[in-house]
Amino acid sequence: MFAIVEELRSGPPAGRTAAWLAERFEVSSRTIKRDVSALQQADVPIWATPGPGGGYALDPAATLPPLTFTAGEAAAMAAALGSLPNLPFAADGRSALTKVLGAMSVPGRDSAGELGGRVWVRPADGGAKPEVSRVLDEAMRTGVVVVLDYVDAEGNATEKRPVEPMAYANTGRHWQLMAWCRRRRAGRWFRLDRVQEAWLTTEQVTGRDLIETFGDPPADATSLSLGPQR
Repeated sequence: MFAIVEELRSGPPAGRTAAWLAERFEVSSRTIKRDVSALQQADVPIWATPGPGGGYALDPAATLPPLTFTAGEAAAMAAALGSLPNLPFAADGRSALTKVLGAMSVPGRDSAGELGGRVWVRPADGGAKPEVSRVLDEAMRTGVVVVLDYVDAEGNATEKRPVEPMAYANTGRHWQLMAWCRRRRAGRWFRLDRVQEAWLTTEQVTGRDLIETFGDPPADATSLSLGPQR
């Protein structure tokens, strides 16, 4: 529902139709109408226009908290997403960029667009298929077991392989899933572009220590820091 609000905030003044929102979020129009109704009952100022061409629009007075982003910050996010379109949590990254642009002034967005136009990228390979990425990202977020169809470097295929996602790693120009394999009873690396299919389960993963499972990382490998930079 938060994503619906942000989409309406950054969308055209005329708003978005239920059908457009349903396609955007890969749900039914009925689900969109139910969620919008819940938002309206929670006093979110969403106006509905009936009839052909009608849709949902957010009151322009509904603004984000006071945040400021520079054109360079927005361009940096766009550059990262453009050069690594299949990186973990890429869909969340694109959503975040939309929110950043929506929080900027019109001149700021124009400046970010002009700056972004002077950054050319050739997308790197090595990521999972979009439908696989969505499943793996959700499994990582919620801490549940995921089932994989996988093909290894020698072309050997395994099906319905239950694993416990533990971390993502980028090494050798490829993204890898570090996971506890329930069949092997050990930590295993799964190259994301070799995962053919993935399915979520409702079973929670067992708490395991990443270092105990896989050992110390190389000296030049670091985890992402989302805290203040010193």
